Amino acid sequence: MKIVVCVKQVASLGDEVEFTSDERDVDPDFLDYALNEWDSYATEEALRLRESSGDGEVVVATVGDEDAEEAMRRALAMGADRGIRVWGDGLAGADPITVARALAEVVRDESPDLVLAGVQSSDAVQAATGTALAELLGLPRVAVVTKIELGDGTATVHRELEGGLLDVVEVDVPCVLTIQTGINEPRYATLRAIKQAEQKPIEEREPGDLGAPAARVRRMFVPPRGEGAEMLDGEPAAIAQRIKEIVEERLR
Repeated sequence: MKIVVCVKQVASLGDEVEFTSDERDVDPDFLDYALNEWDSYATEEALRLRESSGDGEVVVATVGDEDAEEAMRRALAMGADRGIRVWGDGLAGADPITVARALAEVVRDESPDLVLAGVQSSDAVQAATGTALAELLGLPRVAVVTKIELGDGTATVHRELEGGLLDVVEVDVPCVLTIQTGINEPRYATLRAIKQAEQKPIEEREPGDLGAPAARVRRMFVPPRGEGAEMLDGEPAAIAQRIKEIVEERLR
């Protein structure tokens, strides 16, 4: 069994933030980087599926520059076999559709039995890349997956719905599944595993024709602060009346 896991190195803001001179991105000096949390669960699930099958290969793929290899090494230290990093013109600050186009080339070349990705990334929080990837590959997909059971040419998966509901779906494989946090407990990478991961191969590829970008960042800025919150006290009827008045004031 071969499983491709799409991972991302995500950026998190510190207490202070400054933007680049063109105001289209955050200055890297004000960012911290790590493997996306959802993708760590997807990687762990791929490793468990490989182990339960008794054989196979787990390949992690990402779109990013050389710095993104740090996050890939985390996945390799967990037990993934090798990595593929796609980078080139048009991918800096790329939107989810463009990223999915770049990943689709990798998945087609690998011809895996299963494609896993995190539900979303903690920095963009768009939950679009996995769905777009499935469409580009012409594969069935299930989102927000909390359990996977592989059968003969099919997978039975549980997916999380709003309001605490659970949907059980049978889907043909190969397919694309986006993994929710909590599906498992990602394993701890030991110091020995981290050192061994440094020797595992990460192949660098250039993307093909990515087409026109689906979106462009025009400007980033810190929104102006308002005057603060108004705390409402009193009986429920009086609070409701005051809320009505505030809404009417804002609509004038």
